[in-house]
Amino acid sequence: MSPADTPLDPRTHPYRDDIAADFLEGKVETKSFVPGRQCRLGTTQSAVMTKPVTANSIEGVMQASELLFGEVFTIYDESNGWAWGQCGHDGYVGYVAVADLYYNLPEPTHWVTAMRSLVFPDPKGECPAMMSMSMTARVSLDREEGDYARLASGGWMFRSHLAPLGETRTDFIDTAQMFTRVPYLWGGRGGLGIDCSGLVQVPLAAAGIAVSRDSDQQADAVGEDVEVPEDVSDLRSGDILFFPGHVGFYLGSGAFLHASSHGMMVATHSLAEVLERIDERHGTGITRVRRIKVVELGNGARNSN
Repeated sequence: MSPADTPLDPRTHPYRDDIAADFLEGKVETKSFVPGRQCRLGTTQSAVMTKPVTANSIEGVMQASELLFGEVFTIYDESNGWAWGQCGHDGYVGYVAVADLYYNLPEPTHWVTAMRSLVFPDPKGECPAMMSMSMTARVSLDREEGDYARLASGGWMFRSHLAPLGETRTDFIDTAQMFTRVPYLWGGRGGLGIDCSGLVQVPLAAAGIAVSRDSDQQADAVGEDVEVPEDVSDLRSGDILFFPGHVGFYLGSGAFLHASSHGMMVATHSLAEVLERIDERHGTGITRVRRIKVVELGNGARNSN
């Protein structure tokens, strides 16, 4: 099969047998092509599912990813309370509960830099929280009062937990370590938990580096490919290590940070221990190493190039 004949990846191209996005006309075969309707998530988080969920159809349905507050979702089909469409931040395709999607949210001005931050009904944080926000969630600020900022969508957030869109947190390893002990959640991006590829995607997004959702996609796209060393001592801190169905950050000195389904949380383990488990399960070791180039800035911060 030639590259031109290779089917488009349905994870990042919105098409089904019965319907597809209009921009795919001429590229896929389907019954109809439709324009999308853009909206934003209006809740703390919402699962992006592989199929719509009903009382009789939970079998074989999986959470593929997760939308966070303020993120864009483009709808191409809507039925029985589920919207089928594409995530704006990474192009991932799936099903999201219609009730969680809003057309009237104000355009975001800031993003959440804390691993998780609360939204209060008062500008002092002395009342019970209304909801929480996860890192990279997008909000629109109305005004500031003391240490707090009022959201245009309602409620107050601690101002230091927010940064203007376009401002980055360049030390992605430091950011990733903020998720230590967060529960492992298949398809999670930090709303309720996070998975291994989410732990790579979110800190890199905070650093201004957009990467794909799944680990196999990341292995082909993030940073630069580095030959897998025969001796792990040749790895560098910050290297992204890939295994069959798994990914995480090498921290140096034999330490490996990852969202582990073995312990069901984000943790730092000995790389040797992880390699032993991977070998027992898959009969292999590290399959890919990707490296983000960094430069030292005047203030000592790291940035990608």
